[in-house]
Amino acid sequence: MESSPREAVRERQREWYGEPLGDLFRRMIAGLGLNQARLAAVLGLSAPMLSQLMSGQRAKIGNPAVIQRMQALLELAADVADGAVAVGEVAGRMDVIRESAGGSLTGTTGSASNGLDGSLGRGVRQALPARSVVREIQALLRSMGSAQELVTASDVLAAAHPELAEFLRVYGAGRTDDALAHFEAHQD
Repeated sequence: MESSPREAVRERQREWYGEPLGDLFRRMIAGLGLNQARLAAVLGLSAPMLSQLMSGQRAKIGNPAVIQRMQALLELAADVADGAVAVGEVAGRMDVIRESAGGSLTGTTGSASNGLDGSLGRGVRQALPARSVVREIQALLRSMGSAQELVTASDVLAAAHPELAEFLRVYGAGRTDDALAHFEAHQD
C-alpha cells in the first residue's frame, strides 16, 4: 500500500529529526504548558509554518537557529519533567531561547547580540554550557544532512579517520545525552 504525501513527509522528518515534528512539538507544548502560537513565537516560526510542519504539509526546518531553539526547548521540557528546572523559571528560560539568534548561549557577555540579559544569561551559561555547545553542534550537523546521511558519511570516513567518523555518528545521529558524554570525555 502506497503512503500518502503527508505520511512520506513524516517519514522524512523521522529520518531527519528522530521523530515526526508534530510529535516533537506536541511534547514541547505539553511539557512547557504552551499553545501553538507561543511555541511558534519562541521558535521564531510563523504560526502557519509551525502548523504545516506539525501536520506534515512541510518536511524540513531550513533555519539552523530554529533547530537550535527546538533542541533547547526539548531539553528545557525534559529538565522541567525531571525537576531540574522549577516551573517558575520556565518563562525566563524560554525568553532566553526565543531571543537567541542561533549563536552561542555560552557567550561571555550579556550583550544584545546573543540575546542574553545580565543575571539570567549568566545563570544559563553557568548551568548549561556543555549542553548548549553540544546542541549547537547537533543543530549545525543536522542542518547539513539527515541522520542517515551523516551515518553514511561516517561509514565512509571510518577507516581513514575514525575520530571524525565517531564525531559524525555521535553528534549527527545520536542522542543529546550521548553527545554530551562524548563532549565531556574529550575536554582537557
